[in-house]
Amino acid sequence: MKRKLSTLIIVLMFVVSALFTAGCSNKAENTKEHVNTANEKTSEKNAKEKIKIAVLKGPTGMGIVKLMEENKDKYDISLYDSPDQIVSKIVNGDVDGAAIASNLAPILYNKTNGEVQLVGVNTLGVLHIVENGNTIKNVEDLKGKTIYISGKGATPEFVLNYILEKNGLDPNKDVKIEFKGQHADVASLLASKEASIAVLPEPFVTTTQMKDKDLRVAVDLTKEWEKVSNNKSQLIMGAMVFRKDFLDKRESEINEFLTKYKESVDFVNNNAAEAGKLMEKNGIIAKAKVAEMAIPKCNIVLIKAQDAKKSLNEFYTVLKNSDPKSIGGKLPDENFYYKEK
Repeated sequence: MKRKLSTLIIVLMFVVSALFTAGCSNKAENTKEHVNTANEKTSEKNAKEKIKIAVLKGPTGMGIVKLMEENKDKYDISLYDSPDQIVSKIVNGDVDGAAIASNLAPILYNKTNGEVQLVGVNTLGVLHIVENGNTIKNVEDLKGKTIYISGKGATPEFVLNYILEKNGLDPNKDVKIEFKGQHADVASLLASKEASIAVLPEPFVTTTQMKDKDLRVAVDLTKEWEKVSNNKSQLIMGAMVFRKDFLDKRESEINEFLTKYKESVDFVNNNAAEAGKLMEKNGIIAKAKVAEMAIPKCNIVLIKAQDAKKSLNEFYTVLKNSDPKSIGGKLPDENFYYKEK
C-alpha cells in the first residue's frame, strides 16, 4: 500500500512539473512575443521620426522653403543665424543634416573623420563689395580702405582674401578688414553710414539698398573669382550635408528628400513673389518683398554631390592653396561626396 502511494505521489509530481514547465514555456513565449511586438513598434516609431535639418537664414536656406512649408510632418527644419550655431548640432547628432557655407562642409568632414557627407550644392555666387560712395571701381581701389565683413573663418573671408591676393593686395597689410558677427550687423552699419565699404551677400545687398539709396554694388565677387581663376573654378557658397550614419540607415528617405528639395528650388526660382511670402512666413527672410527682389540674384540651385564633385574639388583646391584652414587642412577624399545607390 505504501509502495502504491509513493508511486502515485511521484506520478503526480511529474504531472505538476510538466504543467509548470509548460506554463513557464508559454509565459516565456508570451514575453518574447511581447518584446518582439514592442521592438516592432519601436522600429516603426523610429522609421516615422522626422528628419531633423538645420538651415542658415539667407540665401543658403532660401531654396528649401517650399519643402519646409509642405512637409512639416516629415521634416523638422530649424533656422539659425550663424554657422557656429549649427556645427555642434551636426557633430553631436542633434540634427541629421544641415544647409551650411560650402567651406564648412569639408571642415566638418575632416573634423569628424568622415562622419559627415556632402549630398549637394544649394547656392552659387552671391557675394558683392558694396560702397556708400563712388571711389571703388575695381579690386585695386580697395588698397588703404577699411572693409567690413561677417563670417570670420567662413567662405566670404576666404573668397575676399583670395581675390585681394590675386590682384596684388595683401589682406593683412594693404587693407583693414573689420569682422562682424552676422551679415545683418554689417548691413546695419552701412545703412547708418557708420561703414562705407563692405562685403555682403544677397539678399542683404537688396535689403540695405532699399534703406540706403546711395549704396551701390562696386565689385561683383563672383565675376572677380571667375576672372582670377581663369574660369577654371566656380564660386560655390552653400552646401547641404548629412551625417553618414543617417545616410546609411535611411537611404531611400534621403533620395526622396533630394527630389523634394529640387522641386522646392525650381518653385522658388520660378515663383519669386509667392516664394518670398513663404520665406517671410517661415523666417528665412524678414520681408517678402526683399526676398522677391533678391531671388533672381541669389543663384539658388540644387546640384547633387556627384554632379558637383569636379567644381567643388576645384573650388576647394583654390581655398586650400590660399589657406589650408579654410577647408579643415586638406582636400576631402572621394567618400566626402555622397553617392546615391
